[in-house]
Amino acid sequence: MRRSRSNRVLAARRLYNACYLLVLLGSWEVPVTYSIDTTRRLIRTACTRPLRFEQVIDHFRQLNDDPACSGRLDVLLDVTDADTLPNSSQLGAVGAAASAIRNKVQFGACAIVAASDAMFGMMRVFEVQAGPYFGAMRVFRNADDAEKWLASNPEAADPGP
Repeated sequence: MRRSRSNRVLAARRLYNACYLLVLLGSWEVPVTYSIDTTRRLIRTACTRPLRFEQVIDHFRQLNDDPACSGRLDVLLDVTDADTLPNSSQLGAVGAAASAIRNKVQFGACAIVAASDAMFGMMRVFEVQAGPYFGAMRVFRNADDAEKWLASNPEAADPGP
């Protein structure tokens, strides 16, 4: 009996240490979040800090596994709070990840919100690289302009009757 109690104590200590390490490393934060508005046929994605490239790629895996992510959907991508500037090869990989799930979801219009000059410029590069995977794509400085463009864009997903 004593041995099983000591094993449980050891396992509890290991679990505590692992959780403590995760908190120290900031792994409890979720830098890429999304929601799908099924009425508007819209994916709202926000990238915040601390952002790592692997988390962006994992976002597409999550979309692929999400049953609500199907058919034709528009995208509102907000990178205003992202702290990591992507390089052009990473942007190409993100475009490839978008292409990889095209059998499940077809992307209509994509509005990107990027406030800083550097991120705005990189998102313009992304617009060129990933443009073929979207019906239309445009980068904006603020969310209001992006929302208005999505609402008026003829490439936007049809919400249906």
